[in-house]
Amino acid sequence: MSWLQLQMRASRDQVEAMESLLLDAGAVSVTLLDAEDEALFEPGVGETPLWRELILTGLFTSDIDRTTLQQHLQAHWSGDLPPLHFSTLEDQNWERAWLDDFKPMCFGTKLWVCPSWWKQSGVDNSALWHPDEADASRWESNNQTLLQQMQAPGNAVLLLDPGLAFGTGTHPTTSLCLQWLDSRNIENQTLVDYGCGSGILGLAALLLGASKVYGVDNDPQALQATADNCLKNRIDPVSFPVCLPRDFALQLASGKVQPVDGMMANILAGTLIELAELLSLQVRHGGWILLSGILSEQSNAVINAFEPWFAGLDVKQEGDWVSINGTRRNT
Repeated sequence: MSWLQLQMRASRDQVEAMESLLLDAGAVSVTLLDAEDEALFEPGVGETPLWRELILTGLFTSDIDRTTLQQHLQAHWSGDLPPLHFSTLEDQNWERAWLDDFKPMCFGTKLWVCPSWWKQSGVDNSALWHPDEADASRWESNNQTLLQQMQAPGNAVLLLDPGLAFGTGTHPTTSLCLQWLDSRNIENQTLVDYGCGSGILGLAALLLGASKVYGVDNDPQALQATADNCLKNRIDPVSFPVCLPRDFALQLASGKVQPVDGMMANILAGTLIELAELLSLQVRHGGWILLSGILSEQSNAVINAFEPWFAGLDVKQEGDWVSINGTRRNT
C-alpha cells in the first residue's frame, strides 16, 4: 500500500487553521517541521512554542484524487493557498527500516549502548519488543564488526531501547555526558542522576564501576523507565533508587542522603541555574559535577551560577550543545 503525501509551508499563525483544514480534508496524520533551521529555546511553564515558519505534511490514502483535494483546500482557505507539493510514500516494514538504521553506539573507549533484545546467543524473546529471528539475524550480520568491538574485554555494555523517557545516547547532550563518564574513574563512587529520564547516565555510571546512584525525576514515567532499564541490565534496583524531586528533598533534609562523590544533571539551562545551590551542596568537597542540556550560548550563565561552589568549570561542545564539569571547592 502507498500513501499520498502533501507538503505546504505555513507561518506560525496559520498552522492551527491549516492543520484543521488538512484533517477535515481526510488526512490521517499531520506533522510539523521547522522550515528554516530555527532553534527553539526553553519554553515557559504551559507554553508550547512553534517555529516562525513551518512545513506541514499531510498523509492521505493513495486513492484520494489530487485535483479534488486541492480544490477542497482552496475552497475552504481564505486567501491564496500556499504552494502544494505532492509525493508518493511507499509503504514498508517500518520496524525493519528503523532496525536497519539502529546500530550499537560507542561513547569514549569502552562504553557501548546496544538494543536490549540483542544477546550473544540470539534474540531475547523476553524483551518488551524484539524483531523476528530473520530480521535480528540480518541486523547482527550487518553490524558484526561493531558487535565484536563492543564485546572486547573491559568494555561496559548498556542495553537500552528508545522509549517515552528521553535518553538513548543519540542526542548530543547525552552523548557528551556518556563520553565524559567513560573518561573518568568512578569506581565505588556514590552519585546523583538529577533528571534521570531513562536512567541512561546512572546506568552507565553503575556499569563503569559506581557503587550507587540516586535517580531523581519529576516524571513518574521516567522513574518507571529507569526501574525497567535496571532489570534489562541486571542491575540491582537497590543500587539505583529513584524518586520524585520532593521526596529527594525530604531525604536530603532528614540526612538519609549524604553528600555524594558526583552529581549528574542533564536537564535544561534555566532549571540548572534555578537549582544551582541545591545541586552543588549535595556534592562533597573535592567531588565533581557534570551538567548538560545546555545550548552553547547559555554556557556562561550556567558557569556563573555554579562558580561559587565549583572550580575548573570546563566546557565540552558537540554541535550547538555543551556539557560543563567542575570540581567542588573545599571552602
